[in-house]
Amino acid sequence: MTEVALLKFLRENPFVLAPMAGITDNAFRSFMRELGCGIVVSELVSATGLFFNSGRTRDLMKFESSQHPVGIQLFGENPEHLASAAKEVEARGADFVDLNLGCPVPKVVKKGAGSALLREPLRLAAILRVLKGSVKIPVTIKIRTGWDEGSRNAEEIVRLAHEEGVTWVAIHGRTRAAGYSGAADWDYMSRVQQAADLPIIGNGDIRSGAQAVDRLRTSGCAAVMIGRGCLKNPWIFRQATALWKGQLDEGPKDFPRLLTQLRAHYEKDASERVTNIQLKKFSAWFSAGYPNSAQFRRGLFAATDLDEVLRLASEYFLSVQDLVQGDTSAEPFLMGGHG
Repeated sequence: MTEVALLKFLRENPFVLAPMAGITDNAFRSFMRELGCGIVVSELVSATGLFFNSGRTRDLMKFESSQHPVGIQLFGENPEHLASAAKEVEARGADFVDLNLGCPVPKVVKKGAGSALLREPLRLAAILRVLKGSVKIPVTIKIRTGWDEGSRNAEEIVRLAHEEGVTWVAIHGRTRAAGYSGAADWDYMSRVQQAADLPIIGNGDIRSGAQAVDRLRTSGCAAVMIGRGCLKNPWIFRQATALWKGQLDEGPKDFPRLLTQLRAHYEKDASERVTNIQLKKFSAWFSAGYPNSAQFRRGLFAATDLDEVLRLASEYFLSVQDLVQGDTSAEPFLMGGHG
């Protein structure tokens, strides 16, 4: 896909699925596309793993034709490995390559990858030059606002990204040091967009469709990226796109149908064991904020049969579907999915 075509799609549906490790796999991306999401991005893929021919790493690059436009997110610090991986992404037919510069986890950062590269702008510029020169498809990046509060440098990273031909920059509105604590700084992301010569995609703390639309309008960002918000509210993209078009989201919150739909995606793509695990995991996330959700999760994870898991989840959600979901932003089990 050309840069012009990719940006046109971004304008048409400015609500992007954030890359999340262990979450935005092939099946989940297809699931979210059906629920109104725009552009989707894979979970983190190790460029070094691909370079050394890791089959498990390569499996993370799988995607369905229904997901276009789809990007594959790479991480790594070795320019040769990244260039080789980007060529493989292009050869597989992905629409763009996304470089992870925001992952805060120690096992990534200690190798000099992820958000560690924000501390070395000149080295990062050289890596982007090699990456951009290795493929014809667009290259994008995802960053944090900086390493810590004393060294926020997103403006500088965005400038050099533009100079190296990057198509857009997605910014998670926290520093690496903050992790997922505190609030995402949308005022800062707005200032970065105002000064930028390329599109900025804002990311952080989007928990409803209405909030996604409000952030899009008030920040001036070109698009909004939603991650953990869709783990609690799977209809968030459908709601956001309807509001953005000035329409009411009249679609039902049909959890039994939703879970059957999710199960079908995983059964097509994974083993029964993995399908069982994923259905439990996502049902647990979807239950956050509803009454007796902790008790429901205990029973859910004790179940062994896939049909039993689906029955328990369907019964629970039917019992709470007319209730208001509470705020669970501080619950630690919703803090996964680094990307």
